Amino acid sequence: MDRFDRFVENSGHGNRSEAVRDLIRARLVEEEWGEGAEEAVASVTLIYDHAKRRLSRQIEEHGHEHHDVVLSSMHIHVSEHACLEVVVLRGHPDEIKHVANHLIGLPGVLHGRAVYSRADLPGALT
Repeated sequence: MDRFDRFVENSGHGNRSEAVRDLIRARLVEEEWGEGAEEAVASVTLIYDHAKRRLSRQIEEHGHEHHDVVLSSMHIHVSEHACLEVVVLRGHPDEIKHVANHLIGLPGVLHGRAVYSRADLPGALT
C-alpha cells in the first residue's frame, strides 16, 4: 500500500478511490478500444535518429498516403541527433493500428509508442 500511496500522491489524484477509478478506466479503454467501435483515435510518438534523413520524408509520405486517418503531426528537435514526431490519428481501429505499427516499425525509429482510445469514450465506459 505504501507504493500505491506514493503513486496516488505523485499522480495528483486526491485519494486512492480516484486513482483506482482512473486505473480501471485506462485498463478498460486499453482492452476494449477497438471492440465494436467504428471510430477511434490514437497518438503515435516516435523518437528517431536525425541522421536518417529519408526517415522524416517517409513519415510525411505515410501521412499523405493515409490522409483520411492522419489528423495532425508535430515535429520537435530533441537534440542534435534525435527528433520527436507526434502523429494524431482518427478512424477505424484496424486502420489506425496499421498506420501506427507502420510508423513505429520504420527503420531509424529508436522508440515508438501508440496510445489508443475510443472516439466515443464517455459511452464506452458506462
